Amino acid sequence: MKKIIALMPLKANSSRVPGKNFKVLEGKPLFRWMLDKLLASDHIDQVVINTDAQVELKQAGFPDNNKLVIRNRKLELRGDEISMNLILEDDIANTDADMYLMTHTTNPFISLNTINKAIEALSNNIDADSLFTVNRMQTRFYDINCKAINHDPNNLIPTQDLEPWFEENSCMYLFSKASFSKTSARIGERPMMFETNKLESVDIDEPQDWQLAEALAPKFIQEQP
Repeated sequence: MKKIIALMPLKANSSRVPGKNFKVLEGKPLFRWMLDKLLASDHIDQVVINTDAQVELKQAGFPDNNKLVIRNRKLELRGDEISMNLILEDDIANTDADMYLMTHTTNPFISLNTINKAIEALSNNIDADSLFTVNRMQTRFYDINCKAINHDPNNLIPTQDLEPWFEENSCMYLFSKASFSKTSARIGERPMMFETNKLESVDIDEPQDWQLAEALAPKFIQEQP
């Protein structure tokens, strides 16, 4: 069987939603929503948290689980301007797996079922070397100059008949050490897209995203491990 390591980077500070990784959502610190599902997945052998927030993690309380590894983020990899690919590169260089799953604490509603299905989808695809999650978009887009991009304003057709576009939603990435080495990125040379449920894919980036998450959390808390 393939060895799979989940990578969940976590930082202490957040400029737009202060302290969001440790902020309580429906009675549970935000980072625990994703962490608990990663630990519960039978497909995942180890979960690595690369962090500069050792103190905050200890205060918030993380589970005593032999699958969990906490890595102290190197000083040169700290700060908002550091590319996530550099942090992943450091984790990959210090671990060994057949497949890596990278995700964020800020996508609390991605379900355990979705995590497992994404892993299975890439494992069963002999042509793809990586996977990333997307939102399907079938709506009318315009560029900054108000020019229609994907439709003809003079010949309106139902939006469900428009060609679908796909938005990278940053919920999950799956890749191997070999695919990462070729592109120095979490998306390889032959990626596949994996569509995720719109409600599951909520990403907490702005204060209004937190408000949306608070409204949805009572529904999703029942699905937590």
